[in-house]
Amino acid sequence: MMARARHPVLTPEAPTAPVRQAPAGRYARLRRHRRWLPPLLVALLLTQMAAAMVTTAVQQTPTIDEPVYVATATDYLREHRLRYNPEHPPLGKLLIEAGVAVADPHYDPSYTGDQGEVGRHLLYASGNDPWRLMLWARLPVIALTLLCGLVVFAFARDLAGTAGGLTALALYAFSPDVIAHGSLATLDMPAVALVLTACLLVWRARRRPARYLPLAGAALGGAVATKMSALPAVPVLMALAALSALTAHRSEAVSWRPLPWLRARRPAVSALVGAVVVAFVAVAVVWAAYLAVDPRLRFVPAGPVPGVHGLRGRLVELLPVPPAYRAGMRVQFGLEDYPWQGYLFGHVYTGSLWYYLPAALLVKTPLGLAALGAAGAVAVVARRRLRPAAPYLLAVPAVLLAAAMTGSRDFGTRYALFVPVFLAVAAAGVLALRWRWAGLLTGALVLWAAVSSVRTFPYYLPYANEAFGGPAHTHRLLHDSNVDWGQDLGRLADRLRERYPGERVWLVYKGSGVPSYYGIHAADPRSVPPGRVHGLLVVSDSAVAKARGRLAELIADSRPVGEVGHSISLYRR
Repeated sequence: MMARARHPVLTPEAPTAPVRQAPAGRYARLRRHRRWLPPLLVALLLTQMAAAMVTTAVQQTPTIDEPVYVATATDYLREHRLRYNPEHPPLGKLLIEAGVAVADPHYDPSYTGDQGEVGRHLLYASGNDPWRLMLWARLPVIALTLLCGLVVFAFARDLAGTAGGLTALALYAFSPDVIAHGSLATLDMPAVALVLTACLLVWRARRRPARYLPLAGAALGGAVATKMSALPAVPVLMALAALSALTAHRSEAVSWRPLPWLRARRPAVSALVGAVVVAFVAVAVVWAAYLAVDPRLRFVPAGPVPGVHGLRGRLVELLPVPPAYRAGMRVQFGLEDYPWQGYLFGHVYTGSLWYYLPAALLVKTPLGLAALGAAGAVAVVARRRLRPAAPYLLAVPAVLLAAAMTGSRDFGTRYALFVPVFLAVAAAGVLALRWRWAGLLTGALVLWAAVSSVRTFPYYLPYANEAFGGPAHTHRLLHDSNVDWGQDLGRLADRLRERYPGERVWLVYKGSGVPSYYGIHAADPRSVPPGRVHGLLVVSDSAVAKARGRLAELIADSRPVGEVGHSISLYRR
């Protein structure tokens, strides 16, 4: 029993190997200060990450989805009603609301229009400063992304000690995709942070089920109350909760206080109770998120809600969630039935490709992170002492990725943002291997990932790793939120003022920003005969990638003269 209690997988606080005494003499000072060295390194990593995200948040104009979320959060704050953006539950927008409350924007609740129009009206036609409002809306997401870094560190430390925790945190803190989406007022990073937290808490429930299972349910409920794409994680985490309860039941060293009723006489009953506790708390959190917006749960959608029939319709009706949540699921199913257009490796297609997300992740994941994460995942499965952690670390991202690959919207790796985050945690498993050069190789790959990230600063959204030519070439391989999400309208305005003052500008812009607000006075070249288009032709790279007909002819007859933020191309006609 003593050997079992000291096992690193069963006791998260224990290191993966016996602690060796540092030699006397020149290493004495390091030994005295080793207690504060890891916290200092954690602080430094998170500080540089915060600096990168805040810099990005300050410089980028609103992306396509952000005005919708900010307007919905403002409506929550001022009107307390469930009206806009039903396809996403409220919790992530309540987080954004915390920043909106500080900005205190002017808001006209009587303005009519769809949720995108309401967002643009709030930012550009209500007397607000969009730069200030967007920064405050983004800051709560930045703070949550930094807190997620602590979860990454804690999870990896449980697996491979402090060195493993620092390795995982470094990979996370320098991940371009995490920095890019962690600096936006969107829902992707909050959902990922809550899913990862749920996995960590269910893992720790092996030792203290009474403490961690309810907390895991709360984190899972928070993820599901932020994005409906987290729903496939529910049965997986329920199964993991049952496994943790079963493991704890068999361990005499586990304390069940303060909830002794969680432990039944039969192991199967304990497992069932553990799964039910997680599910019950998760559902309660979903209801609480909607009640926080409107205690009366009134739901008057601003747009139509499609009907869903067959098996999907029956499944929606059976879920124990508020009516607004079920309506949001119908909207999501309606979006899935739409024939979207995609772009991958230079080819435009209609519909979806099952391998789109793995291919996009291959392009946008730093090579050091990909190598260490893959090796760490293998180590977690292969090493006997780490194998108990394998389902807790690998099952949820595998199921979420499989579910995302069946979706019809091939818009970007943000739909699989959990992959680089879980890969960072898995990378800690490499340090558990008894290779002579494991530590040195790990350090070199972490440094490579860090350098790759620093080189793309501050253009994290269009990042591509070195194998695919870097961020300057991403637009030739991918589109939409992988490259061009409308984030560089402000930078374009600066470029036009500095280098092309007074010139005739023709603009094809993909985004939610209003060009005239930033001083860009341009016409759409597609609205006039090609012979009249002379001067500077400015085209968002997503439009370039999918250019057909008149726009394709205009680009073919033009000369490239520059680019802005690796997301907007400039041509001379």
